[in-house]
Amino acid sequence: MIMKKLFTIICLTMLATAAIHTTSSAQSYRNAIGGRFGTANGVTFKTTLGGNKMLDLIANFRSNDGYSYFRVTGLYEIYNPIQGADGLLWYYGIGGSVGSRKWKFEDTNKAYLAVDGVLGLDYKFEDAPINLSLDWKPAIALAPDTEFDSSGLGLSLRFTF
Repeated sequence: MIMKKLFTIICLTMLATAAIHTTSSAQSYRNAIGGRFGTANGVTFKTTLGGNKMLDLIANFRSNDGYSYFRVTGLYEIYNPIQGADGLLWYYGIGGSVGSRKWKFEDTNKAYLAVDGVLGLDYKFEDAPINLSLDWKPAIALAPDTEFDSSGLGLSLRFTF
């Protein structure tokens, strides 16, 4: 019951964020799609929400000796320029993840739910439709177990449009 409420809250937050989408942007691109590589690998899509805000949607997977998971993450991000570094921005944000986690030794598969944060650097090449982001995305897992995951380092390479 609690997971259904949290999932509903996350979905409604993402829909409300998309609803306030406007045409102005602090970034030099409106949309970007590509890969995210690091602690977990996957696909990332960013879109502007207007002003200095963006929505980053990430679908990724991760596996080690004890477990594997698949999850989808939505992040509301706020971007700020770095003085003297054209094209380079720093950003922070918050969001959530839903997915599933399989414990290999117990052969069990359970729902995964987490609250995520993000802190990173974003660079758009001036003369090419390429964007790079390097970030740290810690998470507080709420299900199947409550735990803090600080291992979310990632490098994203995206095509902008």
